[in-house]
Amino acid sequence: MMLKIKRVPTVVSNYQKEDVDDDGAHHASGCGRNCLRSCCIPGSKLPLYAFKKVNNVVSGKGSVSTENNDPRIDILGSLLFGEWEDRMKRGLFRYDVTACETKVIPGEYGFIAQLNEGRHLQKRPTEFRVDKVLQPFDENKFNFTKVSQEEVLFQFEASEDDEVHFFPNAPIDADNSPNLVAINVSPIEYGHVLLVPRILEHLPQMIDRKSFLLALYMAVEAKDPYFRLGYNSLGAFATINHLHFQAYYLAAPFPIERAPSKKIATMRVGGVKISDILKYPVRGLVFEGGNTLEDLSNVVSDACICLQENNVPYNVLIADTGKRVFLFPQCYAEKQALGEVSSELLDTQVNPAVWEISGHMVLKRKKDYEEASEENAWRLLAEVSLSEERLQEVKELIFEAICCKIEDKIVSSATVDESDEKPESHEDVDAALKGLQFAMVPV
Repeated sequence: MMLKIKRVPTVVSNYQKEDVDDDGAHHASGCGRNCLRSCCIPGSKLPLYAFKKVNNVVSGKGSVSTENNDPRIDILGSLLFGEWEDRMKRGLFRYDVTACETKVIPGEYGFIAQLNEGRHLQKRPTEFRVDKVLQPFDENKFNFTKVSQEEVLFQFEASEDDEVHFFPNAPIDADNSPNLVAINVSPIEYGHVLLVPRILEHLPQMIDRKSFLLALYMAVEAKDPYFRLGYNSLGAFATINHLHFQAYYLAAPFPIERAPSKKIATMRVGGVKISDILKYPVRGLVFEGGNTLEDLSNVVSDACICLQENNVPYNVLIADTGKRVFLFPQCYAEKQALGEVSSELLDTQVNPAVWEISGHMVLKRKKDYEEASEENAWRLLAEVSLSEERLQEVKELIFEAICCKIEDKIVSSATVDESDEKPESHEDVDAALKGLQFAMVPV
């Protein structure tokens, strides 16, 4: 039986239309909207940010390193802010996200509630299949090559000489399929953007090693712990089957960053530490450390690939400037399709994707915003989580895929940690974040 749910799709581009509205017939003759397909790309230029490929990881309990001797510390942030605000002045966003009410919910974790009534207005519900994580790319459906170039902020590529460069007008190299950073016209927060790896390759929404490493590079290059990247798989509230990550700035700790964790394994090769998330409504894993950034990226991306191949929907949060990655297998959409979610929760119209799971609750009704509490947030997110038994099964699949197992017996390239080390607490993260000075929109 095919499982589907109905939900209002998030409009991420002003050129996003219902599938039946765009059959590609205009492709050969030019579409007239300066898109990213063969009709418009020849001769087109976009800003290019060439990043330095650093390969070191600084890790530690709740670590957010404030040391940075790089004089270019503000280049990426300044570029993103400047271009994003320029698109705001041009009126490209569907609403002013800075006018949305936001508050920190009283409680131990400090869940963040935002009233964002503009995200779902004037759109009819659409059916989405939620029982298949891997689905082929469909050119006839909306994808990011159909957006206008005015929604693209810049190209994001590795520097050829290991130095940071910015080129205000760089040709689009169609032969090498550029990585693009574009606005999300339905933003959740200030600076909300989409990172679309190798856009012209028409990659479906599935993580691979190369693309995940690119997302980590962006987190590192931002040099700002309040800039996080997120990923939603199909079946875990991604609605566009074209590979993309999301990112935005929020000047507050996410509740998930404050959750304690307990180390369960360390990779012998690469040194990546893997921990269970404790005392949080959504069960999952934390990956951190590693001898190089690529070590961390490979372990996380291999875990994601394992979930994809085993048809397990999941969400990913990249935090702490690329030093920590949270992985959440989830089942909310499946429960919703099977009629196992209460009408009370469904009526909120909250789609628990990566941002909600991380503790930033985007609410669409004023009633829910006014009544927001840690108890209500916890109750919703608890429905997202796999059971202890199912999570154990999923962890065994993951650890087998990355060449180790959570057992008393040490297997292959990982060691199992059963030490008495005190679980990392949210006080460590709060202390690390406290005092950092960044140009953020305050909560």
